[in-house]
Amino acid sequence: MSHTYSFEKLEVWQESRILVVWIYGITNKFPAEEKFGLVTQMRRASISVVSNLAEGSARKSSKEQAYFTQLAFSSLIELLNQIIIASDLSYLSGEELSEGRLKIENLTKKISALRNVQLAKLNSKLSTQNQ
Repeated sequence: MSHTYSFEKLEVWQESRILVVWIYGITNKFPAEEKFGLVTQMRRASISVVSNLAEGSARKSSKEQAYFTQLAFSSLIELLNQIIIASDLSYLSGEELSEGRLKIENLTKKISALRNVQLAKLNSKLSTQNQ
């Protein structure tokens, strides 16, 4: 049996993986001329979310963890922008846009909560050091 890493246990990482699969699925039907444009950008942004969550989990300090969690959040907002543009270009239906927005909104809340926990740990350590 293989080892399970800490990031694999994070609910937010697991849900972000589902988002990656969803993004790959919806971008499969984009026009061929978008293969190296919006398709690539959306796929990279979605992968950036899960990758930064994974990388942050491997960092020792709460400050570094929070940094990578913030990067994941930023990539998620970038992805939201891209699905809005894809909808504007009629590559996504209104239903797909709503579904994507809902997935992203749910993840932004969870990523923010994770970052708040990481920052609280950092602030706790700093206040303990200053006493």
